[in-house]
Amino acid sequence: MKRKGNDYAAWFGVGEQQVIKVPGGSIVDYRPGMVETPLDVTILGQTVRVLASGYRWVDFIPTAGHHALKVQMNEWGVPLQLYVDVFRESGIDGNGVPWINDLYLDVVALCEVRLDGEWHVTKAEIIDADELEDALAEGRVSQGDAELSWEQARVAEAALREQNFALVEVIRQYVRGAST
Repeated sequence: MKRKGNDYAAWFGVGEQQVIKVPGGSIVDYRPGMVETPLDVTILGQTVRVLASGYRWVDFIPTAGHHALKVQMNEWGVPLQLYVDVFRESGIDGNGVPWINDLYLDVVALCEVRLDGEWHVTKAEIIDADELEDALAEGRVSQGDAELSWEQARVAEAALREQNFALVEVIRQYVRGAST
């Protein structure tokens, strides 16, 4: 298992980050500031820019459960990618920043904003099965953890496709409240 922190200001060395305690977990709200080299990723066969000047990443890391959600938004606050980490447990480090013990599988989703302002997932898929298989073969996760990872990845993928993944609503409500 790998410990994964959510301290983006430390990762990138620039930007502004807030960690906010909310019911059921923590939100990490990161704005990168001036980005010299934008980050493009391939998601579901599409190249999507997920980091550039003016962009925003908002994570919700719950204290219970097995899913953490990152919403990567452009400079207009439009969600570009939803990224779900499947994890075993979560906690808070000495600097007050949340972490997870990652179970390797992730779920990525593309999102659009409808005319009514609602976020709508258009596509979703489970990724990083090869990382989980390597971790299992190398003894970094148990068979039980691998089974938990697959079970929880499938739950997240289905909920995203069905437009009822509760963590999306947590972040959407936070973003709405933070921008008013």
